[in-house]
Amino acid sequence: MEIVFILIYMAIIGFIIEIATFLLQLTGIDKKVSRYQSISMLTNTGFTTDEAKLIADHPVRRKISAFLILFGAFSLAVLISVLSNYLSDDLRLPRMFIILLVVALVFLLLKTKMITTILQKKLKGNLEEHFEMDELPIKDVLYLKDNDFLTKISISKDSSLIGKRSVEVIKDDEDIFLLCIERGEEVIRKYLYEETIKEGDVLFVYGNRHDIKRRFADEIKGGNQQTAG
Repeated sequence: MEIVFILIYMAIIGFIIEIATFLLQLTGIDKKVSRYQSISMLTNTGFTTDEAKLIADHPVRRKISAFLILFGAFSLAVLISVLSNYLSDDLRLPRMFIILLVVALVFLLLKTKMITTILQKKLKGNLEEHFEMDELPIKDVLYLKDNDFLTKISISKDSSLIGKRSVEVIKDDEDIFLLCIERGEEVIRKYLYEETIKEGDVLFVYGNRHDIKRRFADEIKGGNQQTAG
């Protein structure tokens, strides 16, 4: 009976992970990253790497994260109790089956197109209504269209942009805006378009993804581009 109980509980955990993965996807995270982070948080193994900032910097994702961490701690206590005490007379399997069915039903409902659309609107509205702009992730503030893009372009010694003024690099007909130049410890914003680009500079550019990739094709090809999120 203990094995049946554990299998049912593991199935519930599996559905919880899938629900959390789906909700994180709705906030804009890739499916594989969402699932990995969900498992990491639920098992309390630490969701390190740069991807952790995707969770910690987003108010809605932090709430999902808090639930997973707490549920993971509770689940560990339950499983240890079952394995160590052999509660064969008090496993309450019918209740566990009901919980499993409820969780599975919630998961299936979340996957329907209507519920997905409602949740996406709700999450977006919740962010806009309850959080200041400086509390939101960059993507939620600046990515207003599908092709909007914010990235960093590093200028290597082989770059053809060295020696050119910023105004010469970006053309008037291109949907690209230079936000600032990072030069060592200095961040240049004043008289930005009169600045001459030097080796080692990091350009923060925002605009149309295709225009950016075309204009800075050589720098991106050389591995000198990093997306800001």
